[in-house]
Amino acid sequence: MRFDIRYRTVFTYENLVRESQNELRACPANDDHQQLIAYRVSSAPSARMLSFADYWGTRVDAFGVRTPHLTLDVTAEASVETRLRPLVAVSPRADALSSPAFIEDHLEYRERSPHCAWGGGVSSAAQYATELGGPTVVSQVLAIHRYAGNALVYEPGSTQVGIEVEDALAGGKGVCQDFAHLAVAMCRASSIPARYVSGYLFTTDDSTGVDDDAEVVHVQTHAWFEAAIPGFGWFALDPTNQQEVGLRHVKIGHGRDYDDVPPIRGVYAGPGAPDVEVSVEIRKSTGAVPGRPEPQAVASRRRFVPDPLPLTDDARQQQQAQQQ
Repeated sequence: MRFDIRYRTVFTYENLVRESQNELRACPANDDHQQLIAYRVSSAPSARMLSFADYWGTRVDAFGVRTPHLTLDVTAEASVETRLRPLVAVSPRADALSSPAFIEDHLEYRERSPHCAWGGGVSSAAQYATELGGPTVVSQVLAIHRYAGNALVYEPGSTQVGIEVEDALAGGKGVCQDFAHLAVAMCRASSIPARYVSGYLFTTDDSTGVDDDAEVVHVQTHAWFEAAIPGFGWFALDPTNQQEVGLRHVKIGHGRDYDDVPPIRGVYAGPGAPDVEVSVEIRKSTGAVPGRPEPQAVASRRRFVPDPLPLTDDARQQQQAQQQ
């Protein structure tokens, strides 16, 4: 499926802000499961974007605004095509998780992290789920997925981003980040490497992930998790909606937990705390099929390409030498 996505965040400050420095992670990933067709990001006041891939492989658009301002409006627009994910065709037993090579390849996704620092409650839940799941890694991951989805009730505004996973489990309610953190913590408590995923979901109801005939939806960013399966790779599941990650899921990036892939993060010089308004519009695209675009689609795609970064002195001298 192909989607056009518009992510917008507006910061409104109580008093004039002299300067702000920001990092945006809103660009869909370009990987085996989805193809990024076009992307652009803009801000008001305007700023020059510096784009790079962070340690976890997520695209970051960094920018600073040095013009005094009362509002900061950041908009990212993307076109992306999702693809069917392969079925898990292996069934390794749990002792495969103890392979030295497998452990070494997934060290960072086996340990506690700020939002996935599990204690007795999560450990007990993980033990119950894996025993229920049986002897294979896939069945245990599926059991954890079901448990995390049933342990919490989806309730917008019921938790804050910094809530401890043990507190979320004890409270019995949360949002998609809490479902994902709980599943990740339960996997790691069971020696199953797992990572937190940030992205978008095309649905008219975040609490169920319902698929219907809508052409456009207005949502918030979404979160799910991926568990490492020996001999297969990363198995992506959405515990909030109790479904496998599929064509309507668009991945931005992954990390140990939310702190590694926040949609936007920044600092500013000025008094008070801003009001923040976030909106995400996802539209089913009517664009041309990638690889055989119509002329107008090519023109549109070019308009999305960010301005190139300036050449370094060495690169400029090399370019001049080639021209001579």
